[in-house]
Amino acid sequence: MPQAFALHRTTIGLKFIMALSGAALFGFIVSHLLGNLQLFIGPDAVNSYAAGLRKVPALLWVARIGLILAAIAHIGAAVKLMARNNTARPVSYKHKLSSKTTSYAARTMTWSGPIVLLYFVYHLMHLTFGVGPNYDHHNVYNNIVYGFMDWRIASVYIVSNVLLGMHLYHGAWSWLQSIGANHPRYNAMRRTFAVALAGFITIGNVGLPLSVLTGMVEPTDKSYCFTELEKVPGECEGIETPTH
Repeated sequence: MPQAFALHRTTIGLKFIMALSGAALFGFIVSHLLGNLQLFIGPDAVNSYAAGLRKVPALLWVARIGLILAAIAHIGAAVKLMARNNTARPVSYKHKLSSKTTSYAARTMTWSGPIVLLYFVYHLMHLTFGVGPNYDHHNVYNNIVYGFMDWRIASVYIVSNVLLGMHLYHGAWSWLQSIGANHPRYNAMRRTFAVALAGFITIGNVGLPLSVLTGMVEPTDKSYCFTELEKVPGECEGIETPTH
């Protein structure tokens, strides 16, 4: 137990913390994307899904707290590793030669991470706290569509998700290396795995705003009122909500 609590004091321990917390965040991103892809099914599916997530508030808060702790651990470990790296070599190299295993995503990890964090904050403001056009807390589907109909919001979302994909590619590659899956015989498979996962998430996330901008997905005229999404108790009494 004492050794487990001392993980943050060693470089290997910090990398392990980054890998573990990164895997938790990665799992959230995948599940979040799968939920968002219901945009292509229709408003009933999206709004029923959003309401369903709030049927057991305790579980939702456990998930939220877990994600916050994972994010803090991930960022904290990254900052400590960066500080140790700078301390170990205070004078930068005059000439840098990139190895075959060092990708553009790896070299931009230090700034793509903070940008992705800002994107998450913006995303929460847009869809959770209601900072957006025509916001309706009972109609998550329209909140997404109306937001993406603004090319500025869509552009921020697209650029952020491209950076997120780069971050996840290097993260998946490094995660497997941190848990010991590093051997010339398997590195090609490891790279394919990282590309596939990062590519799936990037294409899926970028496809959402593009589908709205191209008119493939449009807002709905249906009205919704879910008791799980009520801001004022009883506001949904007597209102029939369509479900898929």
